[in-house]
Amino acid sequence: MGIFPPCSSSEMLEKLLGTVCGKIRDSPQIEKRKIKGTVVLRKKNFMGMTDVGASFLDRVYEIFRKGVSLQLISATHADPENGSRGKLGKEAYLESWGSKFTSLSANEDATFNITFDWDESMGVPGAFLIKNHHPSQFYLKLVTLEDVPGIGQLQFVCNSWVYPAYRYKYDRVFFAYKTYLPCNTPEPLRAYREDELINLRGDGSGMLKEWDRVYDYALYNDLGSPEEGRPVLGGSQEFPYPRRGRTGRRPNKKDPKIETRLLLLNLNIYVPRDERFSQVKFSEFICSSFNSLGQVLIPEIGAVFNKTINEFDNLQDIHKLYKEENNLPDSRPLRNTRECLPWESFKELLHVSGGRPFKFPKPDIIKNDETAWKTDEEFGREMIAGVNPVIIRRLEEFPPASKLDPKVYGNQNSSMTKEQIEKNMNGLTVEEAIAGNKLFILDYHDVLIPYLRKINKTKYTRTYASRTVLLLQDNGTLKPLAIELSREQDDVNVYDPISQVFTPSEHGIENSKWQLAKAYVAVNDSGYHQLISHWLNTHAAIEPFVIATNRQLSVLHPIYKLLQPHFRDTMNINALARHTLINAGGILETTVFPARYSMEMSAVIYKNWNFTEQALPEDLLKRGVAVKDPNHRHGLRLLIEDYPFAVDGLEIWSAIKDWVTDFCSIHYETDDMIQGDSELQSWWTELREEGHGDLKDRPWWPKMQTKDDLIQTCTIIIWVASALHAAVNFGQYPYAGFLPNRPAVSRRFMPDTQEHAELEKDFHLFFLKTITAQFQTLLGVALIEILSQHSTEEIYLGQRDTSEWPKDEEKEAFARFSTKLVTIENDITERNKDQGLRNRNGPVKMPYTLLYPNTSDDSKKGGLTGSGIPNSITI
Repeated sequence: MGIFPPCSSSEMLEKLLGTVCGKIRDSPQIEKRKIKGTVVLRKKNFMGMTDVGASFLDRVYEIFRKGVSLQLISATHADPENGSRGKLGKEAYLESWGSKFTSLSANEDATFNITFDWDESMGVPGAFLIKNHHPSQFYLKLVTLEDVPGIGQLQFVCNSWVYPAYRYKYDRVFFAYKTYLPCNTPEPLRAYREDELINLRGDGSGMLKEWDRVYDYALYNDLGSPEEGRPVLGGSQEFPYPRRGRTGRRPNKKDPKIETRLLLLNLNIYVPRDERFSQVKFSEFICSSFNSLGQVLIPEIGAVFNKTINEFDNLQDIHKLYKEENNLPDSRPLRNTRECLPWESFKELLHVSGGRPFKFPKPDIIKNDETAWKTDEEFGREMIAGVNPVIIRRLEEFPPASKLDPKVYGNQNSSMTKEQIEKNMNGLTVEEAIAGNKLFILDYHDVLIPYLRKINKTKYTRTYASRTVLLLQDNGTLKPLAIELSREQDDVNVYDPISQVFTPSEHGIENSKWQLAKAYVAVNDSGYHQLISHWLNTHAAIEPFVIATNRQLSVLHPIYKLLQPHFRDTMNINALARHTLINAGGILETTVFPARYSMEMSAVIYKNWNFTEQALPEDLLKRGVAVKDPNHRHGLRLLIEDYPFAVDGLEIWSAIKDWVTDFCSIHYETDDMIQGDSELQSWWTELREEGHGDLKDRPWWPKMQTKDDLIQTCTIIIWVASALHAAVNFGQYPYAGFLPNRPAVSRRFMPDTQEHAELEKDFHLFFLKTITAQFQTLLGVALIEILSQHSTEEIYLGQRDTSEWPKDEEKEAFARFSTKLVTIENDITERNKDQGLRNRNGPVKMPYTLLYPNTSDDSKKGGLTGSGIPNSITI
């Protein structure tokens, strides 16, 4: 039993309700009546259809009076004989289960009537217990009571799977759709509130089953078996990491620190049932995976009979992978559940148009111009409007200096000279450009050098650590000035790197080497994007917040209601990623340059992760691409005015923060209420000490003592889970679906003098033999096609899965938020039309839409839209 501090706000209302109901209860005549209600649910399903066998058994159980029962719990009248918990009403059963026909479609709801006996001694209901005596589970969506005395209509928004009662060691409880801080909770409901959180935490032991509802933490010890030689991530200073959801699978016999892995095709990885994909989304996911992997299979079979096995002979071979516009529909999830059944997916795989089966959709980067991706302007533009626009920073000293310890790594400072870059600086000197905030850098040198020797010893990778210096021109575009490529010495006892500097050239060998240098930079950017910007900083970083929120914040807590929509499907997609994507030998190791060191390297980089710097304004200031300026919108002035990610992002950030401020102000009048909120304080303590426990002693964590702390924290969480993830995920296929634009692996070093003849003879063939091989290309393109697709069930920022709110003020604040997002959409559309903003479309004529919220009804079409901000990390 927890201790709730005294509260001064809505407690008086509860006392008043209790007094009124008490007087009614003490009157000599106790009125009895019926309360009618409706229950909306979805029956158990299988492969996109209602499970007919389970439905039949449920009907049989109904014959023997083993149905689904509900018991109302009073919010105002306690039962002294039951630990002062709310008084329980009589059991009532769902009516007409056996006789009611329900649709075979998995996404169709069934509505049942229910009638409760009620008398004044029950007072006001505030929760109910449910017992499912059927042999199969169902998804409980909504319970609505009509004509509740003194209230009228009362709703319970449930959205949870209910398994047969014998699967639980406790009663399932659902609360009325209201919001209470812990101290405001009606006394008869407090024990139920506390017990529910205890149940969700579990006892920390045993293998978890699908009906368990346990949210618990574990290390990343499930990525490989001992013989695969991957370290456990998390729990050490050497390899710190955010925590993942615990599954409780048994330890590996050879190494008890390692968790056993499931077979590759077994996708039944434990996550709490309510965190799993819906049947519709899972069917779409399987369907799109079949389609994409089928597009890998046929070219690979054809390559067996090719004179250059696992190689593209020219760029046209890559263009042949894509279907022509208007020949085939976009590769996107099918429109309804039945069409996404796995057996229907094979029809998709065999779909032929114009004699060309198994074609990828044409990526946006080559839709309007097949060669513009090669230009220097597009190369620079994608650093601020591409799929990884969060790395570029202002250059404040020249030549660029390294922060690596010279005693360990030697002299890692840049070898660039002023003479090399000033010839392309439009008449400016380096000093003038630095003073005018016109020099910028994309720098992967220091993060890669410590691992580069190991990486280059793997079978397929030969790459560099890169630095790229760019000039901000008067027309707003970024002009690449020089690229420095560094690699380790062949002698392991020599630490100073081998560095080469390349500058733009239009002709001959120097032009070819410049194009290759840009490709090596793209390799660095692609790998870092996938491992850090995408996986680590969104997927992995958010999972502890999902777990802690469910363990420490009751569904009645306002902050739970604020954050919960932004956690949908995240644990499920992360579990699938650990199973097939980021695991030892998984797709990511196969398709990005760090190979077997991918996850280990991400753990080392996590040492520098900083929660407060995930806020967009703080990130822009840290990278020096913005400065504080109270006279500018958002209090910041962008040094690159036409920076599409930052411009659109600040609008989204501001809208989120305004919404969070409005919401938190409804529930917290003073800072004392923040400090006295027992659940909120436990939540924040657990996040720091367990969820991100390897960084718990860092001084930058908010103290959670003021309303400003809470607002900033919740804004960061929502920003990362929605807008930041959208910006770094859904542009993957539009930009990188044509892999020459963003190769993820390089297989040979820059050509030496002896290879110049080969380079002069056929640059494109040399280029293709340098970057990702055919199989890895096809696999990588298939992967990002899957990851870039929106589900038809996507819920976007500014949308909700219910129109109800516990308080009118919340509803009004959310309506303001949604309206702001519509305005932002219109503004983005207008900016993309502005020909003076050259970075909005670039030479490829590809408008920047990755932060377009997509609040219209058209958002439900799903697929490769290249726009839209889902509420959560759903893919």
